[in-house]
Parts: sequence; structure tokens; C-alpha cells
Amino acid sequence: ASAIIRRYVSLGNALNATALNAIGTRYTCLLNATELNMIDPNSLKLASLNLSACSQTTKDILYAKAKRAFSDQQFLPAYYELIKPYLGGAPAEDLRALSKDDVNMEISTLAQLRRDSLLSLTIPEVQNLLGVNIRDLYKWQNQSPIKEWVHRQRQSELDKLNVSLTGGTQEGYINIIMPKY
Repeated sequence: ASAIIRRYVSLGNALNATALNAIGTRYTCLLNATELNMIDPNSLKLASLNLSACSQTTKDILYAKAKRAFSDQQFLPAYYELIKPYLGGAPAEDLRALSKDDVNMEISTLAQLRRDSLLSLTIPEVQNLLGVNIRDLYKWQNQSPIKEWVHRQRQSELDKLNVSLTGGTQEGYINIIMPKY
């Protein structure tokens, strides 16, 4: 499949929405950075992709393209639904901005965010992202990367969410994370 896609591109064909939908998510995840960068951002407006199984590099590249493609709709309520398939590549600052928009993110989407981005979010930011779905944090508290996020929070602050989360840092304790060898 990769060889066919490379041949298609080498013949001067564009990776537009039609090509992306024909390739499908499975093979889009196989594209290398050069091929991904050949995708016109506006093609993502018409493509239907699920990037959850793609590499972080693929998610990062396609998020940047999707952000550009949907930038004209950034302040509209529909923006979240448009950008949602690409949020796995979103940097923390973009998630912080999104947290101000009452998006009611699904917990499964939160769990698919870039690990470093999720871990840098504060309790109020996660609360704002999840909105009405905040109670789902309890069900997912033992699954990575949500588990790591919970461990980095103060238990007293987690208690304020009233969703029975446990595993946060206790007052007066210091968490020391030892490198794995």
C-alpha cells in the first residue's frame, strides 16, 4: 500500500480529500512526513479520518494542517467537532484555548491527546474541556495517560471536582519520579 501511494504521489497526483478518503485512515497513518506535508490543509475539510492509531508525528503534522484548514471557523461552535479528529496532535496551548469554549469533550478524546499536552493541563482546564462529561474521569482514572495526569494533581484539588478521583498527591508529600533504566 505504501509503495502504491508513493507511486501515485510521484506521478504528480495530489493527496487531496478524494485521495485521502480512498486511502483511508489505515494507510494515511503509513505516510511519511514528506508525504504528509504534501497534503493541502483544505483537503482535510472534506476528508473523514480517524488518527487514533497513527504515530505521534503523523498526528502532529495533520493537527497543524487541520488547524490551518479550520482557522476561519475557530470562533464558531462547530470548530470543536471539525478539529476533534486531529486533537491527538494538539499542543497544550491550543487545548488551553479550547478549554475556554465549553466543548464537552468525550473522555475517550481526552485520553487520545498528546501525553505531554494532557499532563501540562490544570484541573480547571481539564474540567472545562470535559464540561458535562467530567464524571467520566472517575471511570478512566486508572488508564494511561489519565492516570499519570491524576497522579500529578493535588488530591485536595481533585476532591473539589466531586467525582471521587483518587491517586493525587497528598498535602505535605513530594512525588519523586525516578528515571527508568
